[in-house]
Amino acid sequence: MFSFFKKKDKNEPVVVIKPTEEFDDVMPIADYFHNETGVTFDRQESILKNKVVSFCRRREIYSFSNLLERVKSDSQLKQELIDHLTTNETFFYREVKQIEQLTKLVKEKNSSVDILCAPSATGEEPYSIAISLLEAGVAPSKISILGIDINSDAISKAKVAQYGERNVRNLSSDILNNYFVKEDDKYALKDSVKSLVSFKIINIFDESFRNLGKFDFIFSRNMLIYFNKETKLKAKGILESMRKTDEYDVFFGHADLY
Repeated sequence: MFSFFKKKDKNEPVVVIKPTEEFDDVMPIADYFHNETGVTFDRQESILKNKVVSFCRRREIYSFSNLLERVKSDSQLKQELIDHLTTNETFFYREVKQIEQLTKLVKEKNSSVDILCAPSATGEEPYSIAISLLEAGVAPSKISILGIDINSDAISKAKVAQYGERNVRNLSSDILNNYFVKEDDKYALKDSVKSLVSFKIINIFDESFRNLGKFDFIFSRNMLIYFNKETKLKAKGILESMRKTDEYDVFFGHADLY
């Protein structure tokens, strides 16, 4: 009698009903991401699917269709997805011959230079250029470098400019002593270098990209490898149009245009 007043047994298991997941076709996400960033995931469908599923589950999103609907109206979620799907592993003095070539051209120019680094990842490349120019005797007042990337996490790390042993493995002890301060297991870049480089989160396909102005030299290495042929040609044309003159070619990575 009056059984509905009985207290529940504390040991009675609580049944949690998990929403049904619908993670079948990831290609609409791939198409959206390509249209927004230029990045293609050809022949990487399974890798993309695993990454997007983990992204969704951490945010309690239970279907690709719901994710697609939300990123179209939520700019923060869209940026988080971009950050999750773009990689930014690099290191100082990578492909150093091109940096040496740039340094020689700047020395010959003997005037103030504006340099664009697209993408800049976590800052190693634009900072490498700055260090190389300083080592060559170029006055800091003549150096202005802008690093851009679509990954906000990468830009945040670039601004902090603290790097591990792996990132600085190509640098001599003299460069490490002159331009870095050792802090525990990190190498913190000195302000004398950081002040020469600014960073911005932007996509080269955005209309606002052209508002950045023109540059004497442009570095764009290891970005076009993520694009299909059509998008590569489009990106190449955009970057070339950002030069002050056509006297100097854009510095592309060796595998970018193939």
